[in-house]
Amino acid sequence: MAYKVYIPQAVAREGEDYLLEKGYEIVRGDGISGEALKKGIADCDAMLLRTAKVDREVLEAGKHLKIVARHGAGYDNIDYKAAEELGIWATYSPFTTGLSVAEFTISAMLSLAKKLDIMSRELRAGNFDYKYTHKGMDLAGKTLGIVGLGKIGLQVARRAALGLDMNIVAYEARPESKEFPDYIRLTDLNTLLQTSDVVTVHVPGGPATRGMIGAEQFRLMKPTAYLINASRGGVMDEGAFVEAVKKGEIAGAAIDVFEQEPPRTDNPLFSLENVLLTPHIASNTEECMTRIALDAAREIHLVLSGQAPRFPLNRPRA
Repeated sequence: MAYKVYIPQAVAREGEDYLLEKGYEIVRGDGISGEALKKGIADCDAMLLRTAKVDREVLEAGKHLKIVARHGAGYDNIDYKAAEELGIWATYSPFTTGLSVAEFTISAMLSLAKKLDIMSRELRAGNFDYKYTHKGMDLAGKTLGIVGLGKIGLQVARRAALGLDMNIVAYEARPESKEFPDYIRLTDLNTLLQTSDVVTVHVPGGPATRGMIGAEQFRLMKPTAYLINASRGGVMDEGAFVEAVKKGEIAGAAIDVFEQEPPRTDNPLFSLENVLLTPHIASNTEECMTRIALDAAREIHLVLSGQAPRFPLNRPRA
């Protein structure tokens, strides 16, 4: 009998094709509520997880479950410690999203600097002369502050320094035993916020980083500075950000992730003119979705064929 792989939300065809070629049966989900997940996972041996929340209760419903492979580099939606206690591998795909998120970050930064979103909106409204009173800025020579120097942060730094001639300062919570290019200057978070013309955040979600950028941090920023958040919604305090923009403590932002997803239509962020909002799309490219689906599928195959995964989040006992 073939092993069953539960896929609650659609993934790139290449990932499913890989699993089918290896002889696995695919069970597609019909919802991402807790009850739907528990029902779908009941008879399955593996789960290819996208954005659904998998807690202990869901994991316990998977009586035959051997692995939950997270579709992406973030893993704050899976209780991997509970999985370990239950003898279930939890994995992620750390090397699949960096390029796409870095490109998105550079695009968002350029859009903010040149006011592309606002200019397009005003032109469509017939306001051709809006440009005379709302000029953009050049990024060459400006300072980019990068919060988090992981795989994504490093790629953003390289593109901004070598491609846009920007000065790079960065804050890394655990810089020990890491080597960084000479175009990156490490500093503390407060100094980064005070000196940067653009701040971009690339830290994982979870309790350790929740509210990391809040009212106190916005007060430190230049009134002409922009923020980019393409990490996790909870990292930035949305209410504090709205107040900071209204008070003129910060010029604006590009926000790709939200405290609640999808955000409510009455979210105060929607009323701010100088804020570029996108629906969690930093890694949403054809190429990236293919990379992630294949990577997660390969982790599933390794575990179901009796091997250890390449990128485990835990170490369940045999």
